[in-house]
Amino acid sequence: MRFFKRTLLFITLVFILPAFASLAWWAMQDRPGSWRSADWSASGVLPQATDDPRTAIYVMAARTGGMKGALSVHSWLVLKRAGASSYDRYDKVGWGSPVRRNAYPADGRWYSNTPYVVAAITGEEAERLMPQVEAAIASYPFSQHGDYGIWPGPNSNSFTAHVLRSVPDLDIALPPTAVGRDYRPGLFTFDHTPDWSDVQVSLGGLAGIAAGLRSGFELHFLGLVAGLDLRHPALKVPGFGRVELWPSATAGEQGQPAT
Repeated sequence: MRFFKRTLLFITLVFILPAFASLAWWAMQDRPGSWRSADWSASGVLPQATDDPRTAIYVMAARTGGMKGALSVHSWLVLKRAGASSYDRYDKVGWGSPVRRNAYPADGRWYSNTPYVVAAITGEEAERLMPQVEAAIASYPFSQHGDYGIWPGPNSNSFTAHVLRSVPDLDIALPPTAVGRDYRPGLFTFDHTPDWSDVQVSLGGLAGIAAGLRSGFELHFLGLVAGLDLRHPALKVPGFGRVELWPSATAGEQGQPAT
């Protein structure tokens, strides 16, 4: 009984209270009433494709719609071949054929929320990795009608995470607010990168643990993430995402209150 009480107290302090604080903050934000009234236009976050002739790979994210936005972002991939005059955007949605190409502007707002660049790779490195990224997109196993689960997954963030895991040389981790990124099918799974730099244990995407160079140390509970990034020192707080530990850094992630 003592162990149960301590576990419940830990979950409450580490996961539930921060999540409710984020929900309270989000409830006070000005948001569109529905997807019809939301702004989906280009945000101008990315440069014009013609301004840089190099190959480019971008990972983008923006807070999602409704009250879900208090806890999660929607993520997607943006690719551009050398000399191309436009970008190609790939993301997964919850209706129709789930994996979409160019259904929205490359840097389009998501439910009126301005996106941000999670990571960008350009030039020769992007040229080298582009075939692997395209192959990972094509090999995504949950790409048919009905292959979408808002929670715990497989959702939009499960798709982006699949590509990043499939191409470890990208060396990119989705933000901890990308709910669904840690989804794994089955009751119990154990994953690791080819070089064992990251390992993860998951119980159906509902609970788990991850550790490594990209993950740092993370605890997962019902899609929420709490942990510590050691390589780029930051706390990972449910709902609030990354909270940088250095005073000179910008606290938190884009689209959330700094703490």
